[in-house]
Amino acid sequence: KDTILKIETTPREDHQVTMTVELEQDKMEGAKRRSARQLAKRGKIAGFRPGKAPYNVIVQQYGEQAIIEGAVDILLEEIYPKALEEAELEPGAQGSLEEMESLEPPKFVFTIPLRPEIDLGDYRKIRVPYKYKKPDEAEVDAKLEELQKMYANTEEVERPIEDGDYIKADVVGKKVGAEGDDAIVFEKLDHPFFITTEKREDEEPFVGFVKKMIGMSVGESKSTSKKFSKDHEDENLREASVKYKITVNVVHGSTIPELDDEFAKKLGAGETVAEMREIIGQDLERESVSEYDDEYFTALIDKIKEGATIKYPPQILEREVEMVIADMSQRLSQQGMEFEAYLKMQDTDLEKFTEEEARPAAEKRLERGMIFDELAQSEELEIAEGALESEFNQTLMGLASQGFNLDNVKGGARAQKEIANNVAQQSAAQLMTRMTLDRMKDIATGDFEKAQKEAEKAAKKTEKEAAKAAKEEEKAEEPKEVEVPEEKGEEASE
Repeated sequence: KDTILKIETTPREDHQVTMTVELEQDKMEGAKRRSARQLAKRGKIAGFRPGKAPYNVIVQQYGEQAIIEGAVDILLEEIYPKALEEAELEPGAQGSLEEMESLEPPKFVFTIPLRPEIDLGDYRKIRVPYKYKKPDEAEVDAKLEELQKMYANTEEVERPIEDGDYIKADVVGKKVGAEGDDAIVFEKLDHPFFITTEKREDEEPFVGFVKKMIGMSVGESKSTSKKFSKDHEDENLREASVKYKITVNVVHGSTIPELDDEFAKKLGAGETVAEMREIIGQDLERESVSEYDDEYFTALIDKIKEGATIKYPPQILEREVEMVIADMSQRLSQQGMEFEAYLKMQDTDLEKFTEEEARPAAEKRLERGMIFDELAQSEELEIAEGALESEFNQTLMGLASQGFNLDNVKGGARAQKEIANNVAQQSAAQLMTRMTLDRMKDIATGDFEKAQKEAEKAAKKTEKEAAKAAKEEEKAEEPKEVEVPEEKGEEASE
């Protein structure tokens, strides 16, 4: 006999369904009896063996409410999956019991989060040109100059300060017109400074300060003043005039290495300057391609999103928010910082961080991931066996270059097989990601449509040629008429 008497479903605006399930009364009574037996088995009732006490005695011992609660648990376990099946609902997350509307008859009200749904719209009509520009020789020169500075040797010098020097100086800033301790707004003694003429937003005590020390020598002192704006971030400095006294203690100059073959060898970038330039250029190109692609595909997915319809329940987003926070916490831990310490540094708390940073990031990540996965399915992309094998081998080679050897894994063949399966799954995911990105790019640039038209044109041509060949073959197989020579008359034969 069917245990579910009636099911009603009401869609909600947040991609969830309210499902009301009504049962026959005898089902509740049976569940109460089973609940009572379970209670009796777990406890002791005087005068009865475990599980053998009559129902009314068990009610007296534990109370009607305890038995009803157990009965509800029993019914939930039985009816919830069956109700989902009969209502043809596909949950996207665990449902919840909102209320027990009545006991006679038993009526349950559930909230069911539905599976995420996405309709990409007519995404094949979207066009976003791919305008990557390869780094030029000037960018290679700038990178080499940066590397020269990184490998520069520093030593104490007895000359005026120059651009690129490292110095130590005493700097005291006093607010003009103020007296006592309140007058001092900046004080750093024997503080290190890097001298540069370039603008740096994080420069202390104000942007452009360090270049004012160019030309000073060890032991020399001078003063410089700064008038701060009325909207300065530090309220104490708004519209204030501050006089800074600078005393130079030490000057370290930098000796830049020559851009020669020896420098190339020291970098590990070839044996000659020419090889070094080629390798640096290739590195720059990989970095710039990666950076451009990140921006390009993010913009492309956001463009697809404009024409897409995306639905998901709040539970899915909450789970993504938790993952964003967990990822952030793990990255900070790898850098030696606790998540709580980071929140304090940012002058925020978990609730504020979640709403202002984690949730918006989670929403973008969730929706972009849904778009990406749906596009891969819509395009029916399939990984060729040979391509997967090649990707698998490349992944293993990458691990081997880091010192990993599958043959040395502890745990024997079983552990090796498990790791190999994980590597295979990772390889398949990487390959599918690249295939999907390539298809997205081909569609957005119009190359895919062009290739389709060319393929259709080639197919029609092949079909036409095949029809022509078949016709010619049919014609060739037709029987030919044989001419029979006329018989000669008697006179002619004589």
